[in-house]
Amino acid sequence: MATTERLKVVFNHAWAYCINNRNEFLMPEHLLYVLTENDEFYTALNMFYNPKKLKERIEEFFTQIDRIPDDYDYKPQLSFQMDQLDFIAFRFQSSSGTELTDIPHYVGGILELSESWASFILRDCLDGRDAEFMSELISLVEYNNFEEKSKDEEVDQQWKRLVVCMNEHYQQQNPLIGREAELQRTIQVLCRCEKNNPLHVGEPGVGKTALIWGLAQMIEEGRVPKRLLGSRIYQLDMGTLLAGTHYRGDFENRIKQIMDGVCEEGNNNIVYIDEIHTLVGAGATSDGAMDASNMLKPYLESGNVRFIGSTTYDEYNRYFSRSKGMIRRFQQIDIPEPTSDETKHIVHQLQPRYEEFHGVKYSDEAIDFAVEMSIKHIHDRFLPDKVIDLIDEAGAAMEIGDNDSVIGKKEIADVLAKTCKVDALSEAADVDYQNLESLAPRMLEQIYGQDEAIRQVVESVQMSRAGLLDDNKPLASLLFVGPTGVGKTEVARVLARELGIELVRFDMSEYTEKHTVAKLIGSPAGYVGYEDGGLLTDAIRKSPNCVLLLDEIEKAHEDIYNILLQVMDYARLTDNKGRHADFRNVVLIMTSNAGAQYASQASVGFQSSVSRGDAMMRQVKKTFKPEFLNRLSGSVVFNDMSREMATLILQKKLRELDAKLEAKHVSMTLSTDAFDYLLKEGFTPEYGAREMDRVIAQRLKPILMREILFGSLKDGGNVTISIKDGSLQIG
Repeated sequence: MATTERLKVVFNHAWAYCINNRNEFLMPEHLLYVLTENDEFYTALNMFYNPKKLKERIEEFFTQIDRIPDDYDYKPQLSFQMDQLDFIAFRFQSSSGTELTDIPHYVGGILELSESWASFILRDCLDGRDAEFMSELISLVEYNNFEEKSKDEEVDQQWKRLVVCMNEHYQQQNPLIGREAELQRTIQVLCRCEKNNPLHVGEPGVGKTALIWGLAQMIEEGRVPKRLLGSRIYQLDMGTLLAGTHYRGDFENRIKQIMDGVCEEGNNNIVYIDEIHTLVGAGATSDGAMDASNMLKPYLESGNVRFIGSTTYDEYNRYFSRSKGMIRRFQQIDIPEPTSDETKHIVHQLQPRYEEFHGVKYSDEAIDFAVEMSIKHIHDRFLPDKVIDLIDEAGAAMEIGDNDSVIGKKEIADVLAKTCKVDALSEAADVDYQNLESLAPRMLEQIYGQDEAIRQVVESVQMSRAGLLDDNKPLASLLFVGPTGVGKTEVARVLARELGIELVRFDMSEYTEKHTVAKLIGSPAGYVGYEDGGLLTDAIRKSPNCVLLLDEIEKAHEDIYNILLQVMDYARLTDNKGRHADFRNVVLIMTSNAGAQYASQASVGFQSSVSRGDAMMRQVKKTFKPEFLNRLSGSVVFNDMSREMATLILQKKLRELDAKLEAKHVSMTLSTDAFDYLLKEGFTPEYGAREMDRVIAQRLKPILMREILFGSLKDGGNVTISIKDGSLQIG
């Protein structure tokens, strides 16, 4: 069994102690005794128990063991428990995957031994904290192994294991395209005498890291000023620096090793620190303690090594700007998001790389379409990263499908529909215009007597698909006004179902108090629920292509109208964390019963031609602010419920009931007098269609329920409903 040098020393001392004590067998207690003199074991045990006291207890144990006479020549043998310990230690070593057996394997074996005094006394000292003790011991041994290994390595190889030389790997990255001005400014700062440290600040995905890869390529190709020729760019990763650091000072020691190694290699070397804001506070144990940024300041001042940092605007303001000393030593260079034309040029240049990787071809129209659609529909990310992701995803989708090897608009639109949940893009060549043309007739088959409301809703959707609406407004912002039960909410439900998109509904009666309105966009910082975000903004980010129904808007607190103003004007809402929700693919529908108490005024006087809805509309104009009403794309007055509408609605409700009965193999026939009875009981202008549901649920369904559960319809069959003695009955 191969062992470490450390363990060999421990065993040699154990044999020597056994012989000096004149003991016949080498026992685990001998091994435990000499382990108290081992540095790693002593340090680990000292966190839980005094090693000197353990040593004294073992010495007391040996006073009770028989000794071999001094004049007798003998050679100690391994005890039975020592043989067991060897086997257990070997088993631990095999399962751990290490090549050599070490001290932790034998200490773990001692704790595993049964009927051993060494095991008993060690467990007694640890008092149930065996696992914590073993973890500390293993960490100490591994750390010392690393330190010993590091001493044997050359200094040059120590720090290079913690960094990445970008000059050696630039060919594996996408080539840098464009960014001439930013690259020229970076080189200019690097050539300065003092404060020659550029700091790239830009949004995620605009190409900050790609700029450094491009600089590394220019250095290797000799396309830089003489001062930078032969420079090496080393990328510093904070995760690598922190990994495996156990003690205070390990992290700082690694930084010093890297900086000293870079300086010794040459005066033109460059250290690139991505996400440089992580340096501020890294390694500090408390406020005011030295962190990584303070350790770098002497090197920033010396000029022997140059630094390039990159971060985003948010992190710069939140973390980096707190360190005034770091700001003073860097020269900020803004990396703006490329324009649409610049992005098209970048992606066209990258096109051959992705065609070769995926084994496909991208049409020029597909690339331009991907850029335009990502700008229009992907708002939480930035160019060119979001476009590159889009064409890469389309290439991957083509690989796993049985499609042609040419990617066009359709393939890009399919990927965009899945990633952004924006369906049936009008710009794609395969939009189902026939389905869109028949939208109004299909809705009219389900909603009766509200033709004007359906016309306005359908026209808004069709105009958006035709590209005739303002791109910075919702598809439609409609206010539905009318008495209860005439179909205001039902229009929104049917529209969402026919378009195949989600219906997002908010009951505005839940937001009557001022503080409840904040839940829609999120509570302010410091208030309960701040981390939860906004209910409305989160719902729209999750389903950006939807029908948003704000039911009974007049019941909400008046502050809700101020929030909706910017939604109807700019199709954007910002939550409490500064994140934007995009409403450009949303059909906003608000329903209102405002003025329901004045609806009866519509019939006052002889031959009055004012409908209940028109009377309510007058009150609506008094309820809502002018600036709110002025931003609506339409205000729809729903017609009163008439007998003809009620007849059609009753027929629809009965068809829905027939569908449920069909699942039970039951067919229902309703006599003419029974139909008239339901219509008479269910139609009231005051309550609209909702009264119809109650009549069917209370008068018709109980009769069917009793027959299906306990009567003649247990196994299905036909049933006729008629009127007997003034009520619905079977037969």
